[in-house]
Amino acid sequence: MSQTLTLIAEEVRSCTKCRLHEGTRNGVPGEGNPQAEVMLVGEGPGFHEDAQGRPFVGAAGNLLNEMLGKAGLKREDVFITNIVKHRPPGNRDPMPDEIAACSEYLERQIAEIKPTLIVTLGRHSMGYFIGPSARITQVHGTLKAWRDIAVYACFHPAAALHQPKYREMLEQDFEGLPRALAAARKRAESQANATQEAGSADAVSTDDRGGAAPSQMTLL
Repeated sequence: MSQTLTLIAEEVRSCTKCRLHEGTRNGVPGEGNPQAEVMLVGEGPGFHEDAQGRPFVGAAGNLLNEMLGKAGLKREDVFITNIVKHRPPGNRDPMPDEIAACSEYLERQIAEIKPTLIVTLGRHSMGYFIGPSARITQVHGTLKAWRDIAVYACFHPAAALHQPKYREMLEQDFEGLPRALAAARKRAESQANATQEAGSADAVSTDDRGGAAPSQMTLL
């Protein structure tokens, strides 16, 4: 774990920014590869996560590990976190003000890890990156753009456990993850090339070069 991620984790564990810390046992900052290409973002810790201070360690975590295997990935390959870092009472949905209070931690984690692809798990995570008006039944398994990072929307493993009809959709989402990562890599490479060419253009006068600056590829 990098020094920055360690500091964020310490802040999360002592955080009192919103009501969610009340009555919980542990903050759950997240864990995984600090240089991960893939960052998975769920909604919030559950009972087992609150008890252990780790993300996705209950039944939903076991299913997530299985789904990662379908995508040719291991848990140690990725970084896993949540939109909110303390367990909502009774596993209820996180409130907008709670998401806002936690957003600083998530933003700093993303800035430190610099993932090529963010995988959203569940509708609240999807809403943060894709927009609150999006419907997960319509956008799951698709690739979108958030700032300069590709985002791939998936169902939450807990939804697949509680409603079997979503299990097949979740499996399809993760079977498509390798293709999404390949597209995200291509997008990141295109952005890097565009940035490099733009820097070269700045070093040469427009009279010498002429022409327009290269456009960046977007995934929408």
